[in-house]
Amino acid sequence: MRQDRTQAAPSPNPLHRHSFEILDAMFANDRESHRRTFITAWEKALAGQPLEPVEAQIVEVLHRHPEYHRLMTETEKTLERDYLPEQGESNPFLHMGLHLAILEQLSVDQPAGIRELYRRLMQTTGDPHETEHRIMECLAEALWTLQRNQAPFDAAVYLECVERAAGGSRPGH
Repeated sequence: MRQDRTQAAPSPNPLHRHSFEILDAMFANDRESHRRTFITAWEKALAGQPLEPVEAQIVEVLHRHPEYHRLMTETEKTLERDYLPEQGESNPFLHMGLHLAILEQLSVDQPAGIRELYRRLMQTTGDPHETEHRIMECLAEALWTLQRNQAPFDAAVYLECVERAAGGSRPGH
């Protein structure tokens, strides 16, 4: 059973509490809640309303993906749509979620060394968005392996993949 973050991390600051509610909806097993988090952030940004930090990150990712803007305004259609990889479709919510995961990894340098690998990969690509996409390929592969094998996340394998994308080997490896 999923633990409610608002109870797990109480805060006297109502804005802080609200951020946990947003994160809880984003990572819920409920597809509609997850998607609605992205849509709501976009709607608030368009209306010029203040954004929670996680909403600001969502909007930042959406600004880099104008091809998803229409999805954020076609709410009912977007909430109901299935994205089928076997039909060549990629799930924009998974894609944006992976961007957010990478931004979070970089902010705390976890797994340890990801920030340095990002910096090195940036020297190769010269573009933050392209750099995230290259890291995203490694993260998606690591998550797929994790799910397929029912095994814990293997940070070493993930970092080795990012290292290969950066065109070299990590110090000490």
